Amino acid sequence: MKIQGIIPPVVTPFKADESLDLPRLKQHIDWQICQGVHGIFVLGTTGECCSLDEGEKQAIIAAAVAHVNKRVPVFAGTGAETTREAIRVTKMAEKEGVDGVSVITPYFIMPNQNEIADHYRRIAEQTSLPMVLYSNPPTCGGLKIDPETVARLAEIKNIRAIKDSSGDMQNFIETVKLVPESFSVLIGRDTLICASLIFGGKGAVPASCNIAPKLCVDVYNQFQSGDLEAAKATQAKLTPVRMSLTLGTAPGPVKVAMKLVGQDVGPSRSPLGPLAPDKLEKMKGMLKQAGLI
Repeated sequence: MKIQGIIPPVVTPFKADESLDLPRLKQHIDWQICQGVHGIFVLGTTGECCSLDEGEKQAIIAAAVAHVNKRVPVFAGTGAETTREAIRVTKMAEKEGVDGVSVITPYFIMPNQNEIADHYRRIAEQTSLPMVLYSNPPTCGGLKIDPETVARLAEIKNIRAIKDSSGDMQNFIETVKLVPESFSVLIGRDTLICASLIFGGKGAVPASCNIAPKLCVDVYNQFQSGDLEAAKATQAKLTPVRMSLTLGTAPGPVKVAMKLVGQDVGPSRSPLGPLAPDKLEKMKGMLKQAGLI
């Protein structure tokens, strides 16, 4: 399985009382697939993974795998603060039939690069699934996976990709240079999809795909077809969508924007709340700029 293309980190829909809304999750997955995405990723940071208990995570994975029914690969976020817990969640996801896992770095402790490498090696040894490393310094207190560490981990057979959400293109380019061609470097910063493809990236895991899947898919497909100018123009349309997500506490604004474009998936879990009225009006303007409302 090649890990490439646009793989949205889908939101986790909730009812008004903040309980899971699995029927709405299935509808959202269908919409994403109909728009041409190349995979589905549940239990990412955009999916409010840290707000979910163990039973809810298992229910979400099971529902996604069954509903997608092999139309595209399904990835699940199985990262945790400890190696032991990450292995346990990864084994659960494997039992439920996912096609791959994405494992974020620890988000509270600050292991050094040798400890990070050992963390991922030990998880990979306990599963046969393809693994996507996930480096997200803004969410994890500045902790990142250095390019040299990625290169070491890329030598492990089932570690197949990394999602780089650092927003640091120098870091991204250096990672691409150091890993083998068979290893996929995916961008996690939606404003940089086109740039990342130019510098050897294999795709993106963009939160804004929940709101504007066609724009995300078009950037990738236009680039792959050789129409760089079209890809750059579509990226420019997508940029205000991504920037609108900075108007509140992440990942809350994703669901707010989805409701504005007619894809209501309910609230985020407390303590995340609604946008202030002035921020909401600003978001509407940015989504209008992108042609979505």
